[in-house]
Amino acid sequence: MSAAASVRDPLRVGVVGLGVIGRHVCRALDAGMTGVVLAGATTRRRDAGEAFLATLKSPVPFHTLDDLVGAADLVVEASTQAHLAEIAPKALGAGRDLVVLSCGGLLGRDDWVALAERHGARILVPSGAIAGLDGVKGGAVGAVTSVTMETRKPPQGLAGAPWIVQQRIDLEAIREETLIFEGPAIEACRAFPANVNVLAALSLAGIGPERTRTKIYAVPGLGRNMHRIRVEGEFGTLRIEVENVPSENPRTGRLSYLSTIALLRDLGASLRIGT
Repeated sequence: MSAAASVRDPLRVGVVGLGVIGRHVCRALDAGMTGVVLAGATTRRRDAGEAFLATLKSPVPFHTLDDLVGAADLVVEASTQAHLAEIAPKALGAGRDLVVLSCGGLLGRDDWVALAERHGARILVPSGAIAGLDGVKGGAVGAVTSVTMETRKPPQGLAGAPWIVQQRIDLEAIREETLIFEGPAIEACRAFPANVNVLAALSLAGIGPERTRTKIYAVPGLGRNMHRIRVEGEFGTLRIEVENVPSENPRTGRLSYLSTIALLRDLGASLRIGT
């Protein structure tokens, strides 16, 4: 086989959701990425989506979700857990790989994993706003006894979460560091679906959402989203501390979209570092 014949066609990527993460992913693909190209995007607000896509150096079409799945080899979900429930069956059922940012929506969805297996697709979860998932995955090959995570965010970064609404917590009245939630990851991901996707990723990489524990604090005046992780197992102890600069959206750290871009780069790279 000649060298020219062995070159793979570029992987076509479709992006669902054009908030902070989706826009940054589109711009990174538009700037050029080895072996990976932007095929199109979709969002609930078509007018805003079309206006954004027109600003790219190489504009791509705005698609309906069905058309986007048809045009792409891989779909990036950068939307919401509620929207993921529509996106996942369509993408995986069509044999498309799916990158999931709202990974709290994956908890308890063994049916989606089975659907991906039947159609030769993969579900890929970026590291998001934390580090060390490679170490957690490695440790989990052996015995892991505990995984805990503390998250600290400015109060506005928790606004609108179901737990905040249900408990009638007045975030504006908080004057000092306050524990807002304590419990297993499975409950935290339901209580804060847009705030703790990193916790879902941690639990999926390690010992599961029922055994992974978390504490969530609101801290007035905090300029960064902070995560502290401790993992204990037969391998030893793993401690991870991350301080994320928030993006334009205070609920989302910049590392969330940067790690997604890094994942896409790995898909087209000839050299990949890390687990």
